[in-house]
Amino acid sequence: MSADQEHRWPCDSCGADLRFAPGQTELVCDHCGNVQQIPQAAQSGMTTALGELDLARGLRDDLPQASMETPQTTPCPNCGALVAFSGAQHAAQCPFCATPVVIGTGTNRQIKPQALVPFQLDERKARDAMGKWLGALWFAPNGLVEYARKGRALSGIYVPYWTFDAATRSAYSGQRGVYYYETRTVNVQVNGKTERRQEQVRKTRWYPASGQVARQFDDVLVLASQSLPRGYTEGLEPWDLTALQPYRPDYLAGFIAEGYTIGLGDGNSIAHDKMAQVIAQDVRRDIGGDEQRISHIDTDHSQETFKHILLPIWMAAYKYNSKTYRFVVNGQTGKVQGERPYSAWKIAFAVVVAAIVVGAIVYLNQHQ
Repeated sequence: MSADQEHRWPCDSCGADLRFAPGQTELVCDHCGNVQQIPQAAQSGMTTALGELDLARGLRDDLPQASMETPQTTPCPNCGALVAFSGAQHAAQCPFCATPVVIGTGTNRQIKPQALVPFQLDERKARDAMGKWLGALWFAPNGLVEYARKGRALSGIYVPYWTFDAATRSAYSGQRGVYYYETRTVNVQVNGKTERRQEQVRKTRWYPASGQVARQFDDVLVLASQSLPRGYTEGLEPWDLTALQPYRPDYLAGFIAEGYTIGLGDGNSIAHDKMAQVIAQDVRRDIGGDEQRISHIDTDHSQETFKHILLPIWMAAYKYNSKTYRFVVNGQTGKVQGERPYSAWKIAFAVVVAAIVVGAIVYLNQHQ
């Protein structure tokens, strides 16, 4: 949402605010039931939206003006999330930590989102998925499970991500380990007597190894937000990025969009770390043998490009017994991640039951 423009989606029939209907390509009016179609992007628009941007230009802050925007955002005073509200919404609880926030007047020049994956799951389906996930956690407090199922609605958030492409060529040095076996004689005790037996002992011969591997990386995904633990969001993967659509404010109607707080340079460094893990696997396969030791890998990155995209996440931040629990639901697939709360009395009960069972088994064994 630009500083000089506030997007609104008035109903053609009654003038009330419309909202995007997950899983569809239309805006729905909750007041009168009117439905308005979201125009389909032309092929040229698809090509532009899903095209790659030059990484070097992005890092120099030298992108075309059309690729930049100045959104009106509000940082959460508690967790620092950079939240942009849509439509007539100007106040809410922060979806990441449940702190009240009110939209301000701050602006920040940022790279514009090129594309997004629209929500496929509505709030009810996301809540059902979260309820099933919580219900499967036996040690979760019953009160929290019920509160989460019957509490306030989940927040639908478009979360910022970077995707990176690169061609890599890596020179490496290391060692290849090859197993061989030697026979040795050992003493063993059998029925109180010592016997001499032969056994095979595995050893490893190491040989120097060096070479090159190459790989083409496509859409290495990096979370561009610090509001959620990376383990949560990585646990929501995989995403089907073939469902990306050109960015249109219409898809944000009734939802919240978060601005990125991990910049392009830091995101690229995280992507390089992810690529390095894959390259190390390639190197081990190239070294071969039974074991591998890697001494050094020198990687050259070229043809580097990126996209800025938004992905749909349903978010719940529940305060229970003075503690905040956060849960996230993949708005495309329904996969759930979150903090795993534990009930002290359930754990104590399980310990007592286990002790009783063990005691019963010992008693039966002693009296057979």
